[in-house]
Amino acid sequence: MSIKIKDQPFYIQSTAVLFGLVLLVYVMIQLADILVPLAFAAFLAVLLNPLVNRLQRYKVPKALSIAIAMLVMIIAVATVFYFLSTQIAQFGDSLPMLQKKFEAITTDLKNWVQATFGVQITKQEQMLKDALNNSQAMLGRTVNGVLGTLAIIFLLPVYIFLMLFYKPLILNFLYEVFSEENSKKVSDVLSETKSAIQSYIVGLLIEMIIVAAMNSAALVLLGVKYGILIGCIGAILNLIPYLGGIIAIALPVLMATVTKDGYSTQLGVIIAYIVIQFIDNNILVPRIVSSKVQINALMSIIVVLLGNALWGVSGMFLSIPFVAVLKIIFDRIDDLKPWGKLLGDNVPTRHMGEMLRSRSKRKAVLPKKEDS
Repeated sequence: MSIKIKDQPFYIQSTAVLFGLVLLVYVMIQLADILVPLAFAAFLAVLLNPLVNRLQRYKVPKALSIAIAMLVMIIAVATVFYFLSTQIAQFGDSLPMLQKKFEAITTDLKNWVQATFGVQITKQEQMLKDALNNSQAMLGRTVNGVLGTLAIIFLLPVYIFLMLFYKPLILNFLYEVFSEENSKKVSDVLSETKSAIQSYIVGLLIEMIIVAAMNSAALVLLGVKYGILIGCIGAILNLIPYLGGIIAIALPVLMATVTKDGYSTQLGVIIAYIVIQFIDNNILVPRIVSSKVQINALMSIIVVLLGNALWGVSGMFLSIPFVAVLKIIFDRIDDLKPWGKLLGDNVPTRHMGEMLRSRSKRKAVLPKKEDS
């Protein structure tokens, strides 16, 4: 005799759901080294799919179409890295001078701390050494993260090629795993998922280019050395919510402190970046990125933090498109539609409690009118 979960009391249902979620999260954490590259590869494969389809319409063989699409992507990424590397090379030429200036500023800061707070320089150096020793574990995690990123870079092309090559097999599996009467819903989910991922990634790229141009222009006008390099790095860091924006502001402020006297340039950098962040958060993101992936701001913040707790920086990048896919699925399943509405950005003017109370008041007033 089979026992259905729906027939059980609420506390049993909620316990089963909670246990399933805990098990799912545990598996995702343990298999992060495998799942993260696969997730990035899936999103990039969806992004390259239109180009592959167009090449195949021109009678280009399937394998060659995929190879050409991947070559275009690799050339675009290599062009960006080449541009950044030339800027970094120029930065390296001035590194000895910047190091001397930074040491002078550090010495002045130590003297100021000693004069103001009475902390001896030797004690300050000991505190700094202790802080560096305590950060060794963090450095190890950072190195592991870099190595994981390198592994992703080498695995991505293989995963992307195979996903695009075996696309019909994967799609047939998704159609056949569900009953035939749900084929229309599966088709709608797949179509909307493809559009959401493509729009989100393209929107992020457009936002990054615009922010890089604004950052670079502001820093060059303010006379900050290597303004174009720092502006581009800031735009890339801006893709990491919260933490990226702070580092993006700290870099040009530090550069201005090392290379310029006084504090007017630093103040100008902070004001310029605040204005750019305002434009980005209130104009670019809502119109270019958020309009493509309709997740409300509260859920966006929560899922980004959860993504960071789950997979670190990679999880922060993947969280929004992943939740957008979940919303598309939730909107197609009757029992999960409330969750889809919770994730969405359509805010009702009145909640159901207010409507129920107003309905009860109308029912209470109607008999009195009839009596009179």
